[in-house]
Amino acid sequence: MGRAVADRTAGAVLPVPAGVAPVVPARRGRAIRRIVLIGALLVITPALTIAMGPAAVPLHDVFGVIASHVPGLPVDITWDRTIDAIVWRTRLPRIIGSMAVGAILGVSGVVMQAIVRNPLAEPYVLGVSSGASTGAALAMITLGVSSGGLVGLLAFGGASLATAAVLAVAGRTHSPLHLVLGGLAVGFGFQAVTNLIIFSADSAEAGQSVSFWMLGSMARIGVGDLPRLVVTAGLLAIAMAVLGPVLDALASGDRTAQSVGVEPGRARIWLLLPVSAAVAIAVASAGGIGFIGLIIPHIMRSFIGHSHRLLVVGTALAAALFCVWTDTAARIVFSPTELPLGVITGLVGAPFLVLIIRRSRTAW
Repeated sequence: MGRAVADRTAGAVLPVPAGVAPVVPARRGRAIRRIVLIGALLVITPALTIAMGPAAVPLHDVFGVIASHVPGLPVDITWDRTIDAIVWRTRLPRIIGSMAVGAILGVSGVVMQAIVRNPLAEPYVLGVSSGASTGAALAMITLGVSSGGLVGLLAFGGASLATAAVLAVAGRTHSPLHLVLGGLAVGFGFQAVTNLIIFSADSAEAGQSVSFWMLGSMARIGVGDLPRLVVTAGLLAIAMAVLGPVLDALASGDRTAQSVGVEPGRARIWLLLPVSAAVAIAVASAGGIGFIGLIIPHIMRSFIGHSHRLLVVGTALAAALFCVWTDTAARIVFSPTELPLGVITGLVGAPFLVLIIRRSRTAW
């Protein structure tokens, strides 16, 4: 089998994942070492990024504040309550939430690209994010809901409705081309509904707040959101890593999938459902953040390889790392004013998308 399988129907080329064929042990070992390296960087990142911001916090105070909240550790408190609040109540929850949101979007991007066999796919290509945004905007503006759990519930409802609409448009075959086209149509429709909800807001301030949130922001993430985000990110990454061979088969084409006992249409549905739920939770907490699910999987394929079992794990860690550092940039570049996170990811992602298109146009 060649190094790439061209899906002319979907108009895309996705490299053949190594998981369909036996993985070379040396390459697998190198990929695992690189994943461990990314994981190590992710471990030291929170302390570094907590120290950064409009109010800089010395690293020793960062470690001290965190240690002081661990039961049983004897710590001499040399900082005031303001430092404790900045580290423990504001920045640490935000950074942990950023990691979880990044992991969700990164893993969802890997799954979407395998499902539709399109290297340009990301969590928003099938209209899932647009549906979640509509549900969240409906909760915050029309219903006046501020609880993260209720906003997340309505966001999940919107994402589920969007997914159902896409599957209905795609028909029984659930072919990659029909899924992409259905996703575009459904996404534009839900985006129009969201804009209508914002336009109908009773106060300009509420509409402006939701508009800013839709561009992506971690500012609304609090301690109460962390269990939902962290558990979702962990379960999604574990489940998709376990289902790595199924993703390998789907990415190689429907005939290859059928030859190894995978029914493509049914597999796409069962993979879309958890991804839709996870993206809805991420959107409800952080708004619309584009390109993470597009950029990171591509980088990880060249860094780790095409076996989805390893690719899912590496992408989850790398996307979490990328999201934390872009959020840190959003906090400090125009301090004390905060940039929408989607602006930064768009500035990084747009040139990256152009590069992908230029490199792939000979195969399309």
